[in-house]
Amino acid sequence: MGRGRYCPSSYLRFSSFRLLSTNAASESAPSFTLEFTDLCSKGLTKQAFDRFHRQIWSDPPLFSHLIQSSIPQNSPFLGKQLHSLVITSGSSKDRFISNHLLNMYCKFGNLQAAVSLYNVMVVKNVMSRNILINGHLLVGDLDGARKLFDEMPERNVATWNAVVAGFIQFEFNEEGLCLFREMHVSGFRPDDFTLSSALRGCAGLKALFVGRQVHCCVVKCGFGFHLVVESSLAHMYMKCGSLEEGERVIKSMPIRNVVAWNTLIAGNAQNGYSESVLALYCMMKMAGFQPDKITFVSVLSSCSELATLGQGQQIHAEVIKTGASSVVGVISTLISMYSRCGCLEDSIKVFLECEVADHVSWSSMIAAYGFHGRGVEAVELFEQMEKEGLEPNDVTFLSLLYACSHCGLKDNGLDFFNLMTEKYGIKPGVHHYTCIVDLLGRSGCLIEAEAMIRSMPVKGDAIIWKTLLSACKIHKNADMARRVAEEVLKLDPLDSASYVLLANVHASEKRWHDVSEVRKTMRDRRVKKEPGVSWLEIKNQVHQFCMSDKAHPQSEEIDSYLKELTAEMKLHGYVPDTSLVLHDMDNEEKEYSLSHHSEKMAIAFALMKTPAGTPIRVMKNLRICSDCHVAIKIISEIKNREIIVRDSSRFHHFQNGKCSCRDYW
Repeated sequence: MGRGRYCPSSYLRFSSFRLLSTNAASESAPSFTLEFTDLCSKGLTKQAFDRFHRQIWSDPPLFSHLIQSSIPQNSPFLGKQLHSLVITSGSSKDRFISNHLLNMYCKFGNLQAAVSLYNVMVVKNVMSRNILINGHLLVGDLDGARKLFDEMPERNVATWNAVVAGFIQFEFNEEGLCLFREMHVSGFRPDDFTLSSALRGCAGLKALFVGRQVHCCVVKCGFGFHLVVESSLAHMYMKCGSLEEGERVIKSMPIRNVVAWNTLIAGNAQNGYSESVLALYCMMKMAGFQPDKITFVSVLSSCSELATLGQGQQIHAEVIKTGASSVVGVISTLISMYSRCGCLEDSIKVFLECEVADHVSWSSMIAAYGFHGRGVEAVELFEQMEKEGLEPNDVTFLSLLYACSHCGLKDNGLDFFNLMTEKYGIKPGVHHYTCIVDLLGRSGCLIEAEAMIRSMPVKGDAIIWKTLLSACKIHKNADMARRVAEEVLKLDPLDSASYVLLANVHASEKRWHDVSEVRKTMRDRRVKKEPGVSWLEIKNQVHQFCMSDKAHPQSEEIDSYLKELTAEMKLHGYVPDTSLVLHDMDNEEKEYSLSHHSEKMAIAFALMKTPAGTPIRVMKNLRICSDCHVAIKIISEIKNREIIVRDSSRFHHFQNGKCSCRDYW
């Protein structure tokens, strides 16, 4: 089994066991005990032993305090010395002391020493076996933990908690839930910890039906108003996509804490309700709760989705004030937030100021470079990451392959794909193959791209076929486009983008009958084309535009300005690409339709409302069309503006008549 981090203290409740023994001893112990235990609690183990060694020798159970004090110090050497003293004192057969030694070795991650001690213990009890199960889980040895569990002649609730939580923490959710069911059948009553673990397993599997069954168990066991259990319950519902049920659980809680607020905020973020996230964040602060690192990750992620730079900057300031700016997870989210808001330089600044960067931070920065068309820098950063001794994971390679595909680095991308499998032993998933198909497709290698999809060991999804369909559009290969579109629509018959891509291919060849057939199929299947929407933020206010939309209060002014702008663009060589218009209409109508694409309307509004020379940042929900790509290059030159457009695929930086992505749209 793989290794991973595991938090054992709650699972085995060993601290409770220790405290009970300490409290019982304190009632009859001499007055020195308080001073002795105080020294031990402060980590002054040597001073405690030197000062009270006579009392310890006459009362060996006191060794438990010394052993316990060595664990927070993370000192295996001190632990071995204490073990030697226990043997010298003749107390090695004492089960109470042996359990403490067993726990110590497990906490140090020295499973071999723990197993050796366990094997020579004369008398073992349930606690002994629970501690060793914890030791196996701590180093990720799930097979060893399960074997010991199966061999146990006697179990208690702590035993079941350890294995249920352990398997679920390592994402063996199905096995964890099977153990939970077995616990119930065996007649054990789950406690708050068991139920929280089971709910996390349901969330991991997105098993809503099973989660509702666990909810019934929560109510029956009397944990309907338990803060931790209720937060886990709400998290489960939201992770399973049932936001309404999750919110209902949160609202029913008599008292909310930071965990409850974080669950509510994260649930909305995961379900795509980014605006609600920002509203809840404000409500949380108004209620007097201090946001923590988990809050900031969810809220900053929502700023990324909305591309609300102003709000993202304000939250960054709050991150610094609360001291969360050194948390690696928050740093990675900040890198992504600035990148997705069009401020790559700020992403670079956050990354360079990070004192301790892990592979997540490096992967985020590589992704940021790729998203902004800076493939060469992404490759250089990856090479630097390897030199630093950080091992890349599947996400790192996904970011790297994405960067190569969007910058035309075909050979680099193929080399990295081989490196991922051969050197690092990472099994590529469908997303990695999608990047390679995109890479081959953009390079014109359509036959190779199709062959890869049909021969890859993982099952292809609609996205990978749609990626190839997009390449067919770029290279105007109508025959392959029809064949590929059939594959997409088998998997997702209601995907409007695939119909539009196929219609575009036919329109580019003026095959209007085929375009009509595609549109008829859409009508028959009741497939509606997703409207193009663009938006931008000016003075902390978001302005949204749809194609030929008249809803904006200044739509007439925008329309008038667009006419002037289009005329000026034509003087500088702009020729509208009317082949992109799917309707069979005259050229004047086609040109009007093209000039009123949502991104052009947003840019026109920005030119009207922002000072000369300031950058313009526009976000769009769909991919930018080739006509707008050409038009914005010309606008950036004649208006002397840097224009940054984020579409559904990547960022496009336009300046002085050029685009950072060259022709790789």
